[in-house]
Amino acid sequence: MNINALIRQTHRWLSIAFTVTVIANFVAMALGEPPALVVYAPLLPLFLLLFSGLYMFVLPYAHRARRVRD
Repeated sequence: MNINALIRQTHRWLSIAFTVTVIANFVAMALGEPPALVVYAPLLPLFLLLFSGLYMFVLPYAHRARRVRD
């Protein structure tokens, strides 16, 4: 498996983790005052999604620039 496929698969799993933590956050808020761990839990997958998403966004442009240069 090459690095691009690995990052794409990781991005998919991170999106699932982010969705689950957001749902848990809403459930905890509905039940009362949620602990800080539940409130801030979506931030880690969100930042990782940001970096992997930006990588996948730039990838076609970098590939095109490398192809033109060669």
